[in-house]
Amino acid sequence: MNTTRDNLAIFGGPKTISTPFPHYNPIGAEEVEAARKVVESGVLSQFLGCWDPDFYGGPKVQEFERKCEAYFGVKHAVTVNSWTSGLIAAVGAVGIEPGDEVIVSPWTMSASATAILHWNAIPVFADIEPETFCLDPVSVEANITPYTKAIMAVDIFGHSANMDALMAIAARHGLKVISDTAQAPGALYHGKFAGTLADVGGFSLNYHKHIHTGEGGILVTNDNEIADRLRLIRNHAEAVVGGKGVSDLRNMVGYNFRLGEIECAIGIEQLKKLGGFVGSRQRAAARMTQGLSGLTGLRAPIVESNCTHVFYIYPLVLDVEALGVPRSRIAEALVAEGVMGLATAYQNLHLLPMYQHKIAYGSNGFPWSSSICRREVSYAKGICPVAESLQDKSYLGFAMCMHEMTDGHVDLIVKAFRKVWDNLPALFESAKAA
Repeated sequence: MNTTRDNLAIFGGPKTISTPFPHYNPIGAEEVEAARKVVESGVLSQFLGCWDPDFYGGPKVQEFERKCEAYFGVKHAVTVNSWTSGLIAAVGAVGIEPGDEVIVSPWTMSASATAILHWNAIPVFADIEPETFCLDPVSVEANITPYTKAIMAVDIFGHSANMDALMAIAARHGLKVISDTAQAPGALYHGKFAGTLADVGGFSLNYHKHIHTGEGGILVTNDNEIADRLRLIRNHAEAVVGGKGVSDLRNMVGYNFRLGEIECAIGIEQLKKLGGFVGSRQRAAARMTQGLSGLTGLRAPIVESNCTHVFYIYPLVLDVEALGVPRSRIAEALVAEGVMGLATAYQNLHLLPMYQHKIAYGSNGFPWSSSICRREVSYAKGICPVAESLQDKSYLGFAMCMHEMTDGHVDLIVKAFRKVWDNLPALFESAKAA
């Protein structure tokens, strides 16, 4: 191939992908019909925020929850109006108290850690594994203190965390485990669904996730007490505990975290299709991995033994030293070729302003500045070197969730990558000149 700079679209050459791919839209006639029936019934929600048979919601809420219990093989499923609400409810339901420390990944959406702060507890960030980007059990163990009460394991991008190791650590230290499986519904870990192996876990239902109801979340647990407390926090606990006869009032501060009948009706139909949605992304990812094989300095996603990946994100790692071209320049060239949904960073939560300045509630640094925080917790750069290196120079993610990926779409993406790699010398020269 001619490797002159004129080949690349970034230098004025022809784009590899000239027509944008269709956006992901899993909503079909079944969901439309289900929503229509709810609208025509006039019952868009049937929750009452008091101890009453309708405390548990209307018929579609309860039907969706029962179907989720059967699908994921758990005793309890509890719907909520967002996964952020679900995380807040989960942290409260496992009994986290002010000043308690909860170990969490920095490489996740901000709500994972903010849900901990919500209960005036202290997020402690442990580093991640370079292969799966999930919590590193070695780093988790190193961050345990006498004040640690829980671990939040984030199943990032569609792959489960190392739950055997994390649950073993939790058992040794008497900790609760929460699975933030927002991005990985349908992923398997040693034959069981990710999100179901912890004390409590669950999934996001917002618009670009595998199950799409607009907004929403599903909490799953096999613990009767936790399930009861999740339902109370979801629906105005403080107004319900008296009538229900609840004596343990810890964290019985309730909210309106309730999911509506329309969303649950849609969710029932989406759940039937989850296996197909997951299979489609897995096929696309396998084709992409095969197509990108052999490219210097590019590492495709790693799937651990006895696990499956559902590819909310298709995560790549660049060896920028081997490539001789900075990540930013490679990304610019790929975007110019028409590759959509690329990201050159994800999150390092510990470096967000809230943690760097330790200001959350009010202006005086609460909870870190108060007596409930019993030690100095560091959020300095350097505490999570794997996550920081990925963020700073090597991570390149493709949002598989944005499009319904046909074989033709995957082949075009592969063609764009190979075109850029064939012209790396031109990119190198342009980066050097800049």
